Amino acid sequence: MAKSKSTKSAGSGSKKAAKPRFNQKFLDEMRRKLLKERAKYLHSAEEYQAEAESLLATREPGDVQFDEEGGEGTTVAVERERDLALSSQARHTVSQIDAALERIENGTYGYCITSGAPIPIARLRAIPWAAERVEVKAGGLGRR
Repeated sequence: MAKSKSTKSAGSGSKKAAKPRFNQKFLDEMRRKLLKERAKYLHSAEEYQAEAESLLATREPGDVQFDEEGGEGTTVAVERERDLALSSQARHTVSQIDAALERIENGTYGYCITSGAPIPIARLRAIPWAAERVEVKAGGLGRR
């Protein structure tokens, strides 16, 4: 009986360290998805960056007027800014994916980085790099 008691207390004190939340098959599946998404987002970021640089390179030397009256210059500036923003967003997602891969390696994958509560498996399957529970993420929008 004493043995049963000590096993219980040892298991409940270090839940994450004693028993991993996910089996290796699930973690391997998530790692594959993350690596695939990482490659896709990195490629997109590079394409958007190249497009933004291309827009800048094709600009005529006299195209310095980027105000409301600029016509084509304004369009080029808007397209370039859009491409730069999309590239930045894709690179940010790559950094989130890298963080998720690191969490898989250190055994904290699937736990909310803010609350420590488990992230539902359905959320992880939908967004494998999710670092927070939906209610935490939604609550955080007002703080920005």
